[in-house]
Amino acid sequence: MSETCPDHPPAAPNYRKVAYLTSAAKLSQCPPDEGWEVAFAGRSNAGKSSAINSLTGNSKLAKTSRTPGRTQLINFFELSAQQRLVDLPGYGFAKVPLAVKREWTKQLENYLQQRQCLRGLILVMDVRHPLEPFDQQMLDWALAATMPVHILLTKADKLKKGPATSTLLKVRARLEPHRELVSVQLFSALKHSGHEQLLAVLNNWLTDTGVLDEEQEAANE
Repeated sequence: MSETCPDHPPAAPNYRKVAYLTSAAKLSQCPPDEGWEVAFAGRSNAGKSSAINSLTGNSKLAKTSRTPGRTQLINFFELSAQQRLVDLPGYGFAKVPLAVKREWTKQLENYLQQRQCLRGLILVMDVRHPLEPFDQQMLDWALAATMPVHILLTKADKLKKGPATSTLLKVRARLEPHRELVSVQLFSALKHSGHEQLLAVLNNWLTDTGVLDEEQEAANE
C-alpha cells in the first residue's frame, strides 16, 4: 500500500465539504498514491456525475452533460487531507474516435489495477439497462484486482417501485457468486434517495483500517 499512510484512520468525512482537487489524463498525473480513495465509474450518461452531486449536495461539483462522453479526465475531489472521491471518465463514449476509446480503456484499467490507495469502486448503472458489456468489463477488472464494488442502480425514479425492485433482485442474483466483493442498491439523484446506504459503504471504505494493517505487516517483514 501507500508508503505515507497516516498513523490512524480518519473519521468519516463530511461529504458536504468536498472540494475539487485536480484532474489527470493518465495514472502518472494523479495525486500521490496515499490515503483512502473511492472511485465512481459508469457508462456514459448512466448518471454518475449526478450521483456524486446528489451525494455531496453540490449540483456543480461533477460536471454533467447531455452529451455522452464529455468527462474524459480522472477528476479528484478532496474530502480531507487523506480522503478523496474520484470521478472516472464515462466509458463507452458515443462520439469520440476509436483511438481515444482505446486509450481511455487502457487508462481506466491502469487506474483500477495499479492505484494502491483505491479502497473501492462505486459502479453506476442505469436501472433500466444494468450489466451492459462495458459494465461487465469494469466488474471483471475490479474483481481481478480483488477490489470491492458497490453498484448504484441509478435513475430508480424512472421505474415504478415493483419493476425497480425486480431489477435490483435480478442483478443481485446474477452477481451472487461475487457477493463477498459486490453489493447492489437502488439510487435516485433526482429524488435524492439511496444516500444512507451509499454513505454506509463510503464511510466503511474511507476509514478502512485494513490500510494500516497492511502497512504494519509490510513494515514487519
